[in-house]
Amino acid sequence: MAPSSSHRSLVAGIDLATAEARVAVADARGRVVARGSAPLSAPHRPEPGTSEQDAGSWWPAVVQAMRGALAGLEGRIVAVAVSATSGTVLLADRAGEPLGPALLYDDGRAPAVDRWDRLLGRPGARKAARAWHASDLIVGRLIGAAPATDWSHALKTGYDPGSRRWGPAGDAAGLRPDVAAPTSLAGEVCARAAAETGLPAGCSVRLGMTDGCAAQVAAGADRPGRFVSVLGTTLVVKGAADDRLDDPPSGIYSHLHPEGWWLPGGASNTGGGSLATRFPQDELGDLDRAAAARGPAGTVCYPLAGSGERYPFVAPGAEELWTAEPADRIDAYRAVLEGVAFVERLGYERLRELGAQSEGPLRSAGAGSRSDVWTAIRATVLDRPIVRSESADTAFGACILAAAGTLHASLGAATDAMVATTGPEVAPVAEERDRLEVGYGRFVAAVCERGWLKWRS
Repeated sequence: MAPSSSHRSLVAGIDLATAEARVAVADARGRVVARGSAPLSAPHRPEPGTSEQDAGSWWPAVVQAMRGALAGLEGRIVAVAVSATSGTVLLADRAGEPLGPALLYDDGRAPAVDRWDRLLGRPGARKAARAWHASDLIVGRLIGAAPATDWSHALKTGYDPGSRRWGPAGDAAGLRPDVAAPTSLAGEVCARAAAETGLPAGCSVRLGMTDGCAAQVAAGADRPGRFVSVLGTTLVVKGAADDRLDDPPSGIYSHLHPEGWWLPGGASNTGGGSLATRFPQDELGDLDRAAAARGPAGTVCYPLAGSGERYPFVAPGAEELWTAEPADRIDAYRAVLEGVAFVERLGYERLRELGAQSEGPLRSAGAGSRSDVWTAIRATVLDRPIVRSESADTAFGACILAAAGTLHASLGAATDAMVATTGPEVAPVAEERDRLEVGYGRFVAAVCERGWLKWRS
């Protein structure tokens, strides 16, 4: 006899993003049965390079999002995991209270590895007892104690998952947390957190991974040979390989999967944001249809919305480029779509040169993947079919991490059971292949002429 819905076991995933806290609740088969969200305080960015946020807003937002997700829900949460932005850090006192604003992932005043020391220069920092990532604060609130951190969130702040050691640091060295593998047991939901969130006391709290890695897991790109392109505001390429791939000139670095293989990838400053700065949202549908009918653009574009690129090459001085003026608005729109696809191909070529094997259809996620014409352009430029994943978001990825060791024996088993791609494969457009190949050659030549692509020189 099947158990009733009131007795089914569920897991919850928390995504502490930049604008809001998000919660997803899923069952053992990966069906998302509830979601909740709550806004965070707006980032404080008074000048270029400065990016801070009130860390005191994080826990109340998580509580609100969790209560929204659990309201009227049938079933019992057996585990929860937390994912957050990579490189967001704060200092906390011995009671776990934040000491001033957190430095967000995009604060440019110091490398991530030095941000805790920068915070120690603030007034009142002498009370600091903890140097934490954003995820650590939420896990600490859930278990009612100072937690270990996971090696995914710790990667950018100086932890080497290969040697399992922290690198050298300044005054913050003695404040850094212990480190354990993602999906490790951090503790159990304490009575106070249970009363605030609605989670059951004693519920397992598992260590998570960064937002990008959680989304990668949610797309099923967590086994050697599997890769996913997440086309959101930025283009993020992530996958899995047997060997560690770190390549500073191309912006490629590797996280470590808890089952031993590596997760190389990189994030470009191009992506959906390249469209948002040029074309109103309500025009995109019409422009999509016109771009599909028009065919390949008459010009080539590297569609940077601002200055600097970080993948598939690192060039702080890079700026938007056009090889010629677009013929009209439709030509410009199509050129931007193609430009992002060219960036994506260049990134995959570098990964292949470094030894990463990407097999089968490419997995794709993010808002940009909903565009049929953009997906078809990317499939043609990459010369491989694309299959879209609708649930590849960070909160669902955190659900999968929570299910590892609870609903399923391991993270691999959880991913196999909970992740499914949706829809048919999008195939390359044969009649556009030759013209887009010419466009890609012009694109690479233009980038090389400007001296940005040093790994090709």
